[in-house]
Amino acid sequence: MVKIFCVNTQTSKTFPEGTTLLEMLPEFGFEKPYPILAALVNNVCQGLKYRAFNSRQVEFLDYRSYTGRSVYCRSLCFLLCKAARDVFPQCKTVLRRPISKGYFCSIDKGDSTPLTAADLEMIKERMDAIVAADMPFRRHEVRLEEAIGLFSSLGHGDKVKLLETSGDVYVNYYTLDDTPDYYYDALLSSTGYMTVWSLSMYRDGLLLRVPDRHKPEELAPFMEQSKTFEVFSENLKWNKIMGLDNVGDVNLACRRGEAGDLIKIAEALQEKKIVQIAEEIERRVNLDEPVRLVLITGPSSSGKSTFCKRLSIQLKACGLHPVSFSTDDYFVNRLDTPLLPDGSYDFDNFDTVDHDYLQSDVMKLLAGETVEVPEYNFVTGMREFNGKKLKLEPGTVLLIEGIHALNPMLTDKVPESSKFRIFINTITSISLDDHNCIPTSDNRLLRRILRDFNKGAFTARESIANWPNVRRAEVKLIYPFQENADVLFNSSYIVEFAVIRPYAERILMTVPKNCPEYGEVHRLMKFLSYFTPVSDKDVPATSLIRSFIGGSSF
Repeated sequence: MVKIFCVNTQTSKTFPEGTTLLEMLPEFGFEKPYPILAALVNNVCQGLKYRAFNSRQVEFLDYRSYTGRSVYCRSLCFLLCKAARDVFPQCKTVLRRPISKGYFCSIDKGDSTPLTAADLEMIKERMDAIVAADMPFRRHEVRLEEAIGLFSSLGHGDKVKLLETSGDVYVNYYTLDDTPDYYYDALLSSTGYMTVWSLSMYRDGLLLRVPDRHKPEELAPFMEQSKTFEVFSENLKWNKIMGLDNVGDVNLACRRGEAGDLIKIAEALQEKKIVQIAEEIERRVNLDEPVRLVLITGPSSSGKSTFCKRLSIQLKACGLHPVSFSTDDYFVNRLDTPLLPDGSYDFDNFDTVDHDYLQSDVMKLLAGETVEVPEYNFVTGMREFNGKKLKLEPGTVLLIEGIHALNPMLTDKVPESSKFRIFINTITSISLDDHNCIPTSDNRLLRRILRDFNKGAFTARESIANWPNVRRAEVKLIYPFQENADVLFNSSYIVEFAVIRPYAERILMTVPKNCPEYGEVHRLMKFLSYFTPVSDKDVPATSLIRSFIGGSSF
């Protein structure tokens, strides 16, 4: 017998060895408003077919949890790939990236004809039939060579390259009926759980929509992200030019000694974009109604501060005189900071910034007055005045960076013609393979863990524990203004995970296995293991990445 402690009920029960989580679930009586999709076993994600042969701690999860959503969405991607292959046996399905509350994907039927609305309906009908049949997902653990041989025989070169560079001895792959596929983490126990989804034509591909995180019985509301899609498409174009479509391609290039060149190209592309932004600002500064205020925002760890400094250099090269400050300098004193429901400080709340005071100073500066701007002391939690005085002379542009810089209420008294808005995001343009997208926020989470740890601000465990609060604030207070930006800048680059892997692994290993945050550590460590680590010797001191791994000249 094994003893299972259920986190949901805070009780223990005994079961015969080999009992599955699915069989245990009815024995624990707790409220289940939505279907249980997966579980954390000793803080590690497992599917419901997991068999316990030793005593374990188990926390059952539904779609409202990040882990539950991930399991559902991975399984949904497999469902689409399976249905498309059933309808068009020679087709190639590629899941590109999460966007617009869904997954952007493409289906090449393999017969040189474009996908039509009628084709799409056949795929959707097949998906419905597979869900209705409640087909089981089956997991197979095999030697690496066997998995490589399987996917090689099926013509899945993307998976072959990923597995060949993974360094594993044994790997898991899954089958749905007679269709094998590879996914880097757990799937649902069967297809019958996937009752909420939609598939429609979108841009030059398809959009696979998923349930709402708060109301899993409904689809997540569609959100048009045309500017985000444009940035993604631009990066995808460059990846194809360089012959890098997935992580396996990047790993092989690094192993051929090309990592230094990839880093240099990525940095050159970013600098080129910053130059273009500076030149556009210069053009608008010389209009009859000139731009005088540049607002720079982005989610946590997107690289706002370093970007602001790099942009300032390029603006100087254009003959302008940039001056800047951060919205963080206008934080209210810590005792006045809004609180989260658990009583901790909500540093991402809009009211954390004294926006009336900030806008008053901005209006004075635009009127030609000299203003002493504050500097926030994060150690004491107090706003201080240390003699930093600003005045906008002719040719001077004011740059304000911060997570709320694009919120209209921050500068609603400033004429619209005087503003230029920049949104910085981290849009990962490659995938692990054709069917495994890289989660959109993973590079920012890893950056934040590195930055917080290196500054001595928070441990990795604390950074991970606070991440859900950060993400909720971003969804509510930052991303709604993304598409209002004059320009979007992508601060990620193709070899980023390979560069930060050695730094991140050392820090992640400090998180003990007996805490809830270890589940995310385990997932991140598994994710990072797919990337061939490379030296940071070719990363320049001006790089955005340097602000997280150290060695920044800023």
